[in-house]
Amino acid sequence: MKLAKIPHDPGSLIEFFQEGLETLGAVCERTWHDRLQLVAEGPAARLWNADGALLETELHFPPAGESVPRNAAREIFPGCPLTFRLAESLGLSGVELQRVCLQPSDTSKPPALDVAERLWHAQIPGTTRWKLESAFAAAWHFSLLALVRCEIQAIDQHWSLHRLALSLPDGQRDEPLAASLDYCQIAADVPGSVPWPAPDPEGWHPLLRRALEDELENDLAQIRLRQETFLRRELERIDSYFESYERELTQRLQRQHREDAKIKGAERLAAAKSEHERRRHDQVHRQEIRVLPHLDALLLLAEPAWSARIAVVRNKNAPQTQEALFVPRARRWIAGISET
Repeated sequence: MKLAKIPHDPGSLIEFFQEGLETLGAVCERTWHDRLQLVAEGPAARLWNADGALLETELHFPPAGESVPRNAAREIFPGCPLTFRLAESLGLSGVELQRVCLQPSDTSKPPALDVAERLWHAQIPGTTRWKLESAFAAAWHFSLLALVRCEIQAIDQHWSLHRLALSLPDGQRDEPLAASLDYCQIAADVPGSVPWPAPDPEGWHPLLRRALEDELENDLAQIRLRQETFLRRELERIDSYFESYERELTQRLQRQHREDAKIKGAERLAAAKSEHERRRHDQVHRQEIRVLPHLDALLLLAEPAWSARIAVVRNKNAPQTQEALFVPRARRWIAGISET
């Protein structure tokens, strides 16, 4: 899910800057409700000086509605570069995989057989026969959640923050979990019996990439449409100018009788065609869209589920047995097939 942008609030920003700069080693003091005095050296000072030299300055946090020239080194306004630099500096330590467990419900119980079968047929079409071969047993289902800060470089720059929730091991997106994570009840103590899957960065990378591509599809489509329209207009303008110029040079060349004048005319025509092609390539290059994702957090979440052995017949094929997992929160079946 795409997280909503927080409205510009100078009060919240000044608290973020004070806590963030103090974490990086700066000494800060609020001299007024919208002013922050600081003395910084090393990591904190690198927001202003690449060498981290000692710095003393005062930051101003003006309201968003003021339309006056801004000083990007001392004023914190919407889209201020200092805000991005501070956020990136705080995340330089790297991403640590965290593990949490949802609180099991005391009243949780396996689904009724008719409900389980109906959900199976709705979610896994093509099943002609369904039979529960074993009783439901308590189990765990795992999901991978990622907080991704995304920068899209186009004619205009776009920033967005996304929370991706993927079911493991199939990688299916779980939008309800991503949307309701703030309201989930997290267990205070993680049970030692939870069979956590081993971290698999190489296996998770394509799943996260595919999920992010799906998440950005609509945004990129709108950006691409706008830039294609602009590119088409610019190419038509360039083509019109150079085609007219090349036509004029060709007519001049046809009227020349002196050999040296013909050579110079041919060189000018070749140079014009080369410049025409260069301008076209330059415009195409200018309209490139670059997507730069930044992984800010990674979470492995375990939640109670029910496992069972299911016998099914699919599309008149031979009977098959499946070790299946039912996730009560999502009312969803996750099945792995093994023939018997």
